[in-house]
Amino acid sequence: MAATERPSQPGDTGPGERVGHAVGQVGHVVEQAGHAVGQAVDDIGTYIRTQREGAQVSLRQLARAAGVSNPYLSQIERGLRKPSAEILQQIAKGLRISAEALYVKAGILDEKPASAVADAVLADPGLTERQKQVLLDIYQSFRREHDSSPPEE
Repeated sequence: MAATERPSQPGDTGPGERVGHAVGQVGHVVEQAGHAVGQAVDDIGTYIRTQREGAQVSLRQLARAAGVSNPYLSQIERGLRKPSAEILQQIAKGLRISAEALYVKAGILDEKPASAVADAVLADPGLTERQKQVLLDIYQSFRREHDSSPPEE
């Protein structure tokens, strides 16, 4: 036995046990990540259904507007399918809501801090998606300008 080694004690774990424990922990983390992805799919489907019902749009009408089949849209709403960013954009257009809101719900984008102005612009059904984006860009440029200017005395 080398001078740096110590005799094994009862309760010590060997390398095999430590590796097995580490593999078990990794498996648990992967399982949790899979659950989180599944939850995001369920959440986006529920959110789309809620928005569709609130807008009083039938499944068939939204599927036609989004360019997808009725069964596929139904599967999205039930959390059985995860739609691509492109499909989410088409669904957002069909519902006349912000594609960004769907991207956040789907976990594609991180949620930005809430702003009453941004929320009002995004919620306005009388504006196109392009108009909303231009207004938000202008608003954000004014905010950046204000944040970088020295305080007035």
